[in-house]
Amino acid sequence: ALAIPVSLIGTFFIMYLMDFSINILTLLGIVLAIGLVVDDAIVVLENIYTKIEQGMSPMQAGIEGSKEIFFAVVATTVALVAVFLPVVFLDGLTGRLFREFGIVIAGSVAISAFVALTLTPMLSTRMIKHRKHGRFYEITEKFFIRLSESYRDSLTTFLRRRWLAPVIMVASFGLIYVLGTTLQSELAPMEDRSRLRVVVTAAEGSTFDYTHTYMDLLANQVRDSLKENIGVIQNVGGGGGGSATNSGNLTVVLSDPGTRERSQQEIAEGLTKQVSKLSGARVIVTQEPTIGDRRGGLPVQFVLQTSTFEKLAETLPRFMEAAGADQTFSTVDVNLKFNKPELRVEIDRDKARSMGVSVIDVAQTLQMSFSEQRLGYFVHSGKQYQVLGGFERVDRNDPRDILSTYIRARDGSLVQLDNVVDITDETGPPQLYRTNRFVSATVSAGLSPGKTIGDGIIAMQRVADSTLDESFTTSLAGSARDYAESSSSIAFAFLFALVLIYLVLAAQFESFRDPFTILLTVPLALLGALLSLWYFDQTLNIFSQIGIIMLVGLVTKNGILIVEFANQRREHGLNVRDAIIDASTSRFRPIL
Repeated sequence: ALAIPVSLIGTFFIMYLMDFSINILTLLGIVLAIGLVVDDAIVVLENIYTKIEQGMSPMQAGIEGSKEIFFAVVATTVALVAVFLPVVFLDGLTGRLFREFGIVIAGSVAISAFVALTLTPMLSTRMIKHRKHGRFYEITEKFFIRLSESYRDSLTTFLRRRWLAPVIMVASFGLIYVLGTTLQSELAPMEDRSRLRVVVTAAEGSTFDYTHTYMDLLANQVRDSLKENIGVIQNVGGGGGGSATNSGNLTVVLSDPGTRERSQQEIAEGLTKQVSKLSGARVIVTQEPTIGDRRGGLPVQFVLQTSTFEKLAETLPRFMEAAGADQTFSTVDVNLKFNKPELRVEIDRDKARSMGVSVIDVAQTLQMSFSEQRLGYFVHSGKQYQVLGGFERVDRNDPRDILSTYIRARDGSLVQLDNVVDITDETGPPQLYRTNRFVSATVSAGLSPGKTIGDGIIAMQRVADSTLDESFTTSLAGSARDYAESSSSIAFAFLFALVLIYLVLAAQFESFRDPFTILLTVPLALLGALLSLWYFDQTLNIFSQIGIIMLVGLVTKNGILIVEFANQRREHGLNVRDAIIDASTSRFRPIL
């Protein structure tokens, strides 16, 4: 009980030195550290108490018990620190999130080991005495004795059938592979924040008044249809992925989760079905992600890149059709929209040449007439004014006014533009996008109920394989990119932690065999973690993956205790089998 506050005070001092604040992640680290801190104290205290029960004086038991357990505590501490150090040096979102968490855990473990090997033995010699046991001890001790004897008998039976060990290991690896490919994965589980975002994009060229009126009607419909809403915040003129006048968004604030019957996910699904029947604008319902940019759009963002705009314009409709037909997605959108009205001016070069008109003459005339190019400034009455070149508004209201424009030929005569050009009405994108110097389009998708961001990325890649040729490259953006980066970072941290633990334990035990024996317990622990996620219908996400990495340290900690005590028993003359049974049985209660 005294080891916990002392160790936590030291942990807070480390946070002070590192200039950390008290936040969710540091508090999570402190909560987990409490279990690790008390673990070291329990191991040392139990060993000292066992010595006292065997007849040693408290002082002698404190010295002998601490000496016997010293190497194991140091080895487990180094192993746990080695697990969390790779997390500290990760890049990207995972590194930013868990740097403080890793340092807090590593610092608390180091301090707890120091406290367990110094303060705990001293207090044990002062406070623990050999006394007559009470009735509660007599009742519980019988249970623990029977439990230990059952464990000893089971271990003895298993050691007679050692051929089961490789069978169990192979089966464990097989189940790990099956569960790893079966479990859904995502960046972080969706949190009920009691807030939805409705993004609206009207047709290109829509006026502000039209968008404002549409948003008013939509906001009133949301208020009337959602009994869970306590407010709707309306923003017109931005946020929908289009120009300022044709887009907007609604922020729907919901009542507290405990006061409503439906979850945020269920409300979002119902609202999506409702707005899908609307016409006049494109409406998308999104939820704020637990981690990442809360205004980053739909969860799955897939970037298509190629060398020419024509190739992208030709392939994009097929990709969108295939993605829209995939059951993984509830909504599919793209930032490259061909909805802006344009006039295509084609010059008849032969006719223009015969009339003494060049292509550059046509281009300059159109630019001067219609672009309102700034030609300079002038100052009048102390104020500066711009000089803009171009026709008056009344002379360029109709797109066909272009044909009435005159251009001066080489001989000085005026030639009407409709003699040398043809114009056609077309639609094009309001703006072009580039990624890594390639023309690009970002396809965004919302997920169907029961689907995760990992499922969405797999589905997008499947669509890309069926519709894109070799001239295209793809990448991820937004939450999908954060998910991919965090998954690769976590995998690297997991493997690096295993290698680091092996090297540290090899140096500690001066053996390459003992660390390998300890690390063989990791697959069984990993299998237990994956089975728990599967049974409780949870996903593989950044938090569960960090928990799995932490599990590596905890499992190796138990293995270190057993292997170290087995080595001590062998030094006292026991054979391998008896040393294993005796060490495992003696460590059974403190590990439990």
